[in-house]
Amino acid sequence: MAVLGKSTFRLRNRKMGASVTTGMQMMATRPCIPACQKLLGSRAAVPSFVRALSARTGFASCTKTASAGSFVSLNQKRFSVRAMSQSAAQGLPIDLRGKRAFIAGVADDNGYGWAIAQALAAAGAEILVGTWVPALNIFETSLRRGKFDESRKLPDGSLMEITKVYPLDAVFDSPDDVPDDVKANKRYAGSSNWTVKEVAETVKNDFGTIDILVHSLANGPEVKSPLLETSRKGYLAAVSASSYSFISLLQHFLPIMNPGGSTISLTYIASERTIPGYGGGMSSAKAALESDTRVLAYEAGRRGKIRVNTISAGPLGSRAAKAIGFIEKIIEYSYVNAPLQKELLAEEVGNTAAFLASPLASAITGSTIYVDNGLNTMGLALDSPTLST
Repeated sequence: MAVLGKSTFRLRNRKMGASVTTGMQMMATRPCIPACQKLLGSRAAVPSFVRALSARTGFASCTKTASAGSFVSLNQKRFSVRAMSQSAAQGLPIDLRGKRAFIAGVADDNGYGWAIAQALAAAGAEILVGTWVPALNIFETSLRRGKFDESRKLPDGSLMEITKVYPLDAVFDSPDDVPDDVKANKRYAGSSNWTVKEVAETVKNDFGTIDILVHSLANGPEVKSPLLETSRKGYLAAVSASSYSFISLLQHFLPIMNPGGSTISLTYIASERTIPGYGGGMSSAKAALESDTRVLAYEAGRRGKIRVNTISAGPLGSRAAKAIGFIEKIIEYSYVNAPLQKELLAEEVGNTAAFLASPLASAITGSTIYVDNGLNTMGLALDSPTLST
């Protein structure tokens, strides 16, 4: 198997302009009559049940029990042909016009958060972002001076517009949680209302509601430490910043999310596979995030008709990912061993997020979606020295 040279690979990697914020994210049918008979307890009850269903759905009732192939009425066949013709004519566009998205964790123009914002904007969504307070001034200054203009370009040639940038530190739920040393920290001077509760309240006051909530946040202060050497403080800090922060965001934003809305977070394969060097409790935090995705899908789905999904994104080079110290080796390993031997682009994660946020994914919730060129499916390292002996 051909292996990309390291110098060439690093050049390709630098061109990606992407990051790993993880620290390295039909036609309507009727019920089958036999099943209805079981549910209702008798064959005699079926006709009235089907008539009632037909009245509500607009489908003609079927006069006999048959196989799936013959159990479609003429009216249904016409509906099917008509629906398919319309889909063929119109295609399946991702249309988010009239939707508003809040993306938490955008601090530069080369991360997953930025790529997701760009994809949502390309689909027509209005973009609001939450930026870590110490990085706020640099981000807003770069944005204002046009340093991100090249990265802001959308497929139609226009520039992505960010309606408003909010200061945000998702480690703190409310002002009462902020310790005195943080309040006195000069990096937080000049900013206010940046806890999760305050940001949600400010967004409500500014815009009323949102439709899409994106969690692109992660931090592990001891990420370079093996789990056996991770302190309790470091472990809890990783879980707090990387997984509980999503619970907090959804908790406070759910009341202002429109029914049918969508939330998306970012995870990494270290949640289920051992990645030596990705320590400090970060693997545990990502495992918690994926578990929380399933539970929150149920709770948010029942309470607000909100879908909750997470994207398990492959490794990509970024400023944030360099915190783990060996990101280039992880990227090269992925390139050599993944089923699709190509570079992974941040825009591919962004496009997946746009799909998950759209009506095209209206039945998808509680899921972990892999966007990693298929690396998660592999159980063997093709470039292992043992295979060459």
